[in-house]
Amino acid sequence: MEFRVDRQKLAEAVAWAARTLPARPALPVLAGMLIEVTDRGGLTLAGFDYEVSARSEIEVEAASPGRALVPGRLLAEIVRNLPAEPVDVLTKGAEVVVRCGPAEFGLLTMPVEDYPTLPVPPARAGTIPGDLFAAAVAQVVPAAGRDDTLPMLTGVRLDFEGDTMWLACTDRYRIAARELTWSPSDPGFTAGVVVPARTLADTAKAIRPGAEVAIDLAGSGGDTLIGVSGGGRSMTSRLLDDQYINYKARLTGTWSSIAEIRTAPFIEAIKRAALVTERGTPIRLAFTADEVRVRAASGDAARANESLPVQLTGDDVDIAFSPQYLLDGLAGIDTQYARLECAGTTKAALLTGIPDREEGDEAPEGEAPDDKSDTGYRYLVMPVRLTS
Repeated sequence: MEFRVDRQKLAEAVAWAARTLPARPALPVLAGMLIEVTDRGGLTLAGFDYEVSARSEIEVEAASPGRALVPGRLLAEIVRNLPAEPVDVLTKGAEVVVRCGPAEFGLLTMPVEDYPTLPVPPARAGTIPGDLFAAAVAQVVPAAGRDDTLPMLTGVRLDFEGDTMWLACTDRYRIAARELTWSPSDPGFTAGVVVPARTLADTAKAIRPGAEVAIDLAGSGGDTLIGVSGGGRSMTSRLLDDQYINYKARLTGTWSSIAEIRTAPFIEAIKRAALVTERGTPIRLAFTADEVRVRAASGDAARANESLPVQLTGDDVDIAFSPQYLLDGLAGIDTQYARLECAGTTKAALLTGIPDREEGDEAPEGEAPDDKSDTGYRYLVMPVRLTS
């Protein structure tokens, strides 16, 4: 095996494949990165830990084909620190030699015949623009649970019905969901699966901007594997148990109070108020017809009080939330105005974005738009009970 490649291209490809390598592998061979080069100049780098696989493909100048297995994390560190010159990689005896400018490294190969067969993704289910997919995943994963004793809650629920895709996460105290349109291979495709949130978030974040994302999945829950690929990078992951709460039913309701407010100033006010909170101390929001008072206190040590203009429909309401939960929800809103809907101080409140108006069609200064649609993003969060 021998090939030459641009250092930056190699560094990006190696970093992608190394993302699945376990820190403490159950078998020594799982710490390896598989390197395969064809005589046509195709280089494939892959990592696998029996749960998740990551694979990257790039074009290289191939002198001779072959395959080898080397310590993956060490290869990633070496390539990342090479000078900005072309890289030559070749097998020499029991080593894979990496040369770049004046630098040369030799990596002892591992037994490639002991490496497990990489999983084959299911059939192509459909495609979606990579930027849209990455944004949707980033909106929902903050609400994923982190308790490994409840694995279902550590995942992202993906629901497909025709050309509609839903993504949702919950940790029991909040639900973040996003509805969007995708392009299924079969117009009648339906499926519902749960993918580990950390795996999906890392994958979506690393897909090249502008690339189209392909999703490989068996319909109607007929497989235990999902594949996501785009821009020469791909991953497969084992699915979690597909039992999940009926989150869609919880995202609808009758709201007695509907507040519409500028998103950016609201976020900044919450961040300032959070400066005086201690762990577990809520932010208190008092909504009246034309303003919201954002308040917080840390015992007798410090307090914060700030008012912002708001448009409220319905009853005045005084409600409290965990500041981080509130900020996580608002971070998913990329529109000028946000809408908060609630039905009292003890029931879950719904945050959505209000689609921005076309230029010249904005609402008067200080007034929210009266558009009652949303952007497909919904964030339901439980309030903190007020003691006084």
